[in-house]
Amino acid sequence: MAAMRLNPHPSSALAAQPQTAQPLPAPQSPQLKSVSATIAAPAKPADIPSLQLPAGSSTEIYTAKRGESIPAIARQYLHRTAYLTSSELSDAIRHVNGERSGNILKAGEQITIPGILPAPIVEKTVPVAKDFEVRAIYLTGIMAASDHGLRIIRHWREVGGNSVVFDIKDSDGSVTIPFEHPLLGKHQVYIHDLPKFVHFVHAQNMHAIARIAIFRDERMVVEHPELAAQSRKNKQPWRENGKLVWTDPSQPKVQDFDIALAKFVAQSGADEIQFDYVRFPAEGDQKDASFLYQAGQPDVAQSEPVQEQEQKTCGDGRLGRPAKAKRGGTATKAGVKQLGTATTPEAPKTPEVCKLPAPRGPQRSDVITAFLKKAYAELHPTGVLLSLDVFGVMAWQRPVDLSHTGQDIVGMAKYCDVLSPMIYPSHFFGMDNIAHPGDAPEHFIGESMARFELITKGSGVVIRPWLQAFRWRTKTYSPEYIKVQVATAKEKGGIGFLFWNAANDYSKPYEAMPEMRAADLKAGSKEGSKDKAKFFRGDELPGVTVKASLTLAPAQTASH
Repeated sequence: MAAMRLNPHPSSALAAQPQTAQPLPAPQSPQLKSVSATIAAPAKPADIPSLQLPAGSSTEIYTAKRGESIPAIARQYLHRTAYLTSSELSDAIRHVNGERSGNILKAGEQITIPGILPAPIVEKTVPVAKDFEVRAIYLTGIMAASDHGLRIIRHWREVGGNSVVFDIKDSDGSVTIPFEHPLLGKHQVYIHDLPKFVHFVHAQNMHAIARIAIFRDERMVVEHPELAAQSRKNKQPWRENGKLVWTDPSQPKVQDFDIALAKFVAQSGADEIQFDYVRFPAEGDQKDASFLYQAGQPDVAQSEPVQEQEQKTCGDGRLGRPAKAKRGGTATKAGVKQLGTATTPEAPKTPEVCKLPAPRGPQRSDVITAFLKKAYAELHPTGVLLSLDVFGVMAWQRPVDLSHTGQDIVGMAKYCDVLSPMIYPSHFFGMDNIAHPGDAPEHFIGESMARFELITKGSGVVIRPWLQAFRWRTKTYSPEYIKVQVATAKEKGGIGFLFWNAANDYSKPYEAMPEMRAADLKAGSKEGSKDKAKFFRGDELPGVTVKASLTLAPAQTASH
């Protein structure tokens, strides 16, 4: 298997080692131990019976033309059936036509097409409380729409998962679903029928979380450079370390596009909208970047807050260069060498705030908070939850990070249901005097969660962290590593968790989940309450609701 990046976003710094999946025995003690970097190829999850056809579906007789094949006919009919992939429909066609093995059809041959729907599917959101305990994995759009992706979802459900995060728009700007908008031209579609896909997720009794990368949108700035952040020096679209990838978060057209996409997804049956990259760029020449919200401000006022904060410190190193976090969301080697001296996550001290001069004019955090206020007002009435992915380092409340990203956690918490800090241990470079942070999951998960809980206290927002499901920069990645993260996050107030692996390889969580569930069941039987669980409560969706038959749109005349 070829080497892969930690995340699908362009980043030369995030190359991961090849991952394979021979199950490793769990360590006999809770101490993490080094495991081999090379393991055998992953075994496929056990196949699960194909999609059960809903009431109201029917069959249709098709007369083949010369040279036609079953796969070609399956692609032609897919949008009219209850099946999700053309290969799934091809198998069903072979099955109902006498278990035939060949693909090529004779001219005039009649074959039965199963699963024909009388009208397109209309799927509805399954509302849940914001403190519903999500246990999720992440899938790219192309994976979610594939046969292998469907197997991953089914297997994740088998081992105890109850949710899946899937891409609607990634940070390269690719939109995975059919969607019409003046700012979006012809594009590659992977999830061709979103309501049908969401119905499949609901049929597994799972919560459907649609991820939308917001302001990092390479496609948009390439096609519409006037909507990009602008360079003060050359009056051209601004580049982050040479890459043209950032829109201007204060551009109303950009904001309206993302909100329109989110509303469309909500109306297609998704249960939760997850905003990622809801921030300003954190890397590159910050003083050269210009944004619409700064119009009318003197140049010195536009750049002064960042300059002041980079020059003035509280004497403890907290105001060094900003943490250049990737999608992982914590810090890179360019971050400060030490962030305080806290070593026990049980009782973090309230972060001190440097008494710097008050910035003049609107700030990046004002733009982000105002956008979220608008988005939340438009999305909340649809019944979906709104969750936000945020940098893990924002828990340290460093003014320099706030001035660059605009992620004011206290302000953001007012306009969402869930905050999902990206607290992957391997990304905490140079922090807390720990040489190998990737091998200290208990410390960094605990410290981050405790800080996020502290700064959001009283807001009512749920903290549901992204956890590490990849072996990058750790020698101890294993099922035990997964268990330590989950247990620590729950102990420090987290409700649920999300696993990130850009290659969608969840072999270690697959092993850990049944072990965690068994341990919690055992603990619950002794204590008489699932609240005593060490790993997770085991929340499930209301089965009666999600097992209901498909809702169909008004019948339309179909032809072929």
